[in-house]
Amino acid sequence: MYGAERQQLLAQRARRDGRIDVMTAATEFEVAPETIRRDLGALERRGVVRRVYGGAIPVERLDFEPGVSLRDRTNSAEKERIARAALDLLPPRGTLLFDAGTTTARLAALLPNDREFTAVTNSLPVANQLATRSNCTLHLLGGRIRETTLASVESWALNVLSGLTVDVGFFGTNGFSAARGCTTPDAAEAAVKTAMVTASRRRVLLADHSKYGDDQFSRFARLAEMDVVVTDDGLDEAAWTELTAETEVVAA
Repeated sequence: MYGAERQQLLAQRARRDGRIDVMTAATEFEVAPETIRRDLGALERRGVVRRVYGGAIPVERLDFEPGVSLRDRTNSAEKERIARAALDLLPPRGTLLFDAGTTTARLAALLPNDREFTAVTNSLPVANQLATRSNCTLHLLGGRIRETTLASVESWALNVLSGLTVDVGFFGTNGFSAARGCTTPDAAEAAVKTAMVTASRRRVLLADHSKYGDDQFSRFARLAEMDVVVTDDGLDEAAWTELTAETEVVAA
């Protein structure tokens, strides 16, 4: 196969799947990972994709935020491992904050029944997991519900958060990096996340490796503001070094 043909297929798959993974593409096309990286570099120079950690995303995705169901299916096994690893960071009892996110929702579903918690969230999926728990007093933040993330945003949520102090906050993110911190596409949601960071004594970021380097429009926290980042084992040594220079990192 000629390089131009391979690049055309890579561009088509990026648009179809929303992402190209270097190692997966190298195996499929039976070429070295360096060849795929050069192809993606060529596509980036043509304005077709943007390089991110481990691969590339189509440029049209920069203005597209996938819905909850699609995000939950992406790297599902890694998200499950991250949520289970985060169980070790729960306090014996106390107050918890769950940010909107598919991995935070998985953690909420795994919350142990033998401890008493008070939980605060702006996420309808998280609230659905916790509403019937007899050992959990749930507080749902009000506000406008974003259709894409099913999270409440704007002044109603911000006003309540300004008066709260919780023991541990668990955060999701669309992208994270040592350079840009924790980011999300929507400014209104970023504002609520920032208020949640301020309200939390201890902050834990739950993010799979595919989000590393995928910097989004609005930053809600610097990595140094997170006490712990829980991710999977898909990061390479360079990324791991960058992260551990900023905060504690746990590999699920």
